[in-house]
Amino acid sequence: MKLSRLIDAVNERIGRLVYWLVLVMVLVSAGNAIIRKTLSISSNAWLELQWYLFSAVFLLCAAYTLLRNEHVRIDVIAGRLSPRAQAWIDIFGTLFFLLPMTIMIMALSWPYFVRGFTHNEISGSAGGLSLWPARLLLPVGFALLSLQGLSELIKRVAFLAGRAPDPIPRHDPEEEAARLAEDLRKIAESKA
Repeated sequence: MKLSRLIDAVNERIGRLVYWLVLVMVLVSAGNAIIRKTLSISSNAWLELQWYLFSAVFLLCAAYTLLRNEHVRIDVIAGRLSPRAQAWIDIFGTLFFLLPMTIMIMALSWPYFVRGFTHNEISGSAGGLSLWPARLLLPVGFALLSLQGLSELIKRVAFLAGRAPDPIPRHDPEEEAARLAEDLRKIAESKA
């Protein structure tokens, strides 16, 4: 469980730092558009910087998303099962799908990054950026996702062994409906 808590803490910190890049993306995009429209000055580097930032948010926050249990789930069937059955489904999915996929992508993307770094490859666009920082995001992002998968696996096994609480947050539909009704009431009052 100590390893799981350490991995969770690392991905929590990285996720909270990286999601601020969304604001940076918006500022770069808006600044680029304003300068292009008002001064007729443009550069492909600004567009590529936006792509790099988007890639960083997507790849580096995937582990944070898994940690927060905000990833896409198909709970049509699993949502009706007991917490123990859901933990077994998560263990199976992590062992046979998530970890093999993340490890394979890490292994395949590392040489791609190394080649770009050692050859100092630059984008084919005029004024483009170096490619290696974007390529580094692939193995790093999938390494973080692999580690978070390991952490989730540890938590599920500990839950099944009775050594930890249920790691999946449970939502009470009646409580959520009451909260939504209260929010709608406050919105209606503020407009009145």
